[in-house]
Amino acid sequence: MRLSLIIGFLILFLSEILKVYFIMPFPGSQQADTIDLAYFIHQYIGYFRAIGLLILIYPLWKSFSNGSKLTKFILGGFTLLWLGVIYMFNFQLTADHMFYQPKNKTFTNGKDSKITKDKLVIGVVHNGQAKAYPIQLIGYHHQVIDTVGGTPMMITYCTVCRTGRVYLPFVNGKFEQFRLVGMDHFNAMFEDQTTGSWWQQATGEAITGKLKGLNLPSVSSEQMSLSAWLQIHPNSLVMQPDPEFKEQYAGLKNYDSGKGKSNLTTRDSLSWKPKSWVIGILMGKTAKAYDWNQLVKQQIIYDTVEKSNIIVVLENDKKSFHSFKSESPFGSLKLVLKNNQLVDSQSDAVWNMDGKCIAGKYQGSSLPKIEAYQEFWHSWQTFQPNTLIME
Repeated sequence: MRLSLIIGFLILFLSEILKVYFIMPFPGSQQADTIDLAYFIHQYIGYFRAIGLLILIYPLWKSFSNGSKLTKFILGGFTLLWLGVIYMFNFQLTADHMFYQPKNKTFTNGKDSKITKDKLVIGVVHNGQAKAYPIQLIGYHHQVIDTVGGTPMMITYCTVCRTGRVYLPFVNGKFEQFRLVGMDHFNAMFEDQTTGSWWQQATGEAITGKLKGLNLPSVSSEQMSLSAWLQIHPNSLVMQPDPEFKEQYAGLKNYDSGKGKSNLTTRDSLSWKPKSWVIGILMGKTAKAYDWNQLVKQQIIYDTVEKSNIIVVLENDKKSFHSFKSESPFGSLKLVLKNNQLVDSQSDAVWNMDGKCIAGKYQGSSLPKIEAYQEFWHSWQTFQPNTLIME
């Protein structure tokens, strides 16, 4: 009977704890490939509870009927403790009970915005409409469903990976609702309402569940200071703080500069450490990472990727970055950075930071943009395992 009590309570306690442990940033929980096990426990938690209770029913009945007062006290304590664990691990420590969606979603123009111009934003342009989403806000919410240019979009951010991504929230052509369910390898995961599959924030891929292997359609976005964004898109709308979450936003006040309150979000100042900043680019089948410290020092990095000459450039605010193919319809360019503009040293043609030629022989043309992201090195190398690096 004692063995039955031990086994029954172990099943009840471990299933509740592990259901959350594997998908939250507890010590040791994010390093191993345990996502399928976590999903299995999550999906069948009701069965684990039923099995544990069935094993316990008879020995608990016998113990409370004939056991000593001490035995009854101990078993009653374990039972109450289990109920407490259920409450804590289902209503207190779960991701969607710690991070909520905005209740009051409002936007203003740049002039009337309460967001200071030096704050970092994730910017999106679609069908002629531009919108900016401050990282301090979406970093808390993790995802915001909005409409840009008449199209529903899912703007996401994971502060532990420093990854901003934008997706179309459609699965097999159907609009889908998502909730924050936890994290895997320190990256936020979302669960779709229809199938309960879990989706990785950094890649948009369903990594476990019925839809495993599918990808959400991605949308191009850019990270820069609000000031730099409004220089390029003066008519952009800017997401405003929801008064309901003033305290939560305050906790991310210094996140932009890498001074997070948590060790999980604080930047490593040295290069190529787990939480060092890198610029990661995706071009064709190639992923490549560039050291943020080197970019700050040089402001422009030249490279060749997929047989194309490219540049990674940092604006004078030392916050806003861009990546372009350094070529025009007429051939390769020798671009240098002058007065926060790109100048072709061969022709004196000038491009702005949106990649548009504003003066010179190539006026009216645009530099091809390359998808580029600022994130922690541990994140980029985890989700782009074949990445190249430029030291």
